[in-house]
Amino acid sequence: MKKFAMLLPLAVAALAPAAIPASAHHSYSMFDMQKTIVLDATVTQFRWQNPHAFIAIEVEEDGTPQRWSIEMTSPNNLVQSGWRRTSLRTGDKIRLWVHPLRSGARGASYVGVRLPDGSTLGEVG
Repeated sequence: MKKFAMLLPLAVAALAPAAIPASAHHSYSMFDMQKTIVLDATVTQFRWQNPHAFIAIEVEEDGTPQRWSIEMTSPNNLVQSGWRRTSLRTGDKIRLWVHPLRSGARGASYVGVRLPDGSTLGEVG
């Protein structure tokens, strides 16, 4: 028992660095959470996967289609807010509310969506 008590702090100290990437993974610091923009887009791909679902879209900018990648939360969290694996299909015309990347690159964090049938999910408006 004494040996176990001595080894436990060493084991915890040895494994602690492994937790750092896990906490860093969930950082949203790359997104401007103080800014919300609206994108009228066409869905090119909807990936329902862990740890985050993604929406790939095309947005017309000055008459030219530009590709964007929208990061979402996990499918489990999305289901709890009304999402389904079939909520989006390639070719769907949608309106998205997102927090853009601070870098100005064409990527964002999902806030809300107006689906083709007019229904909404998330925070819109």
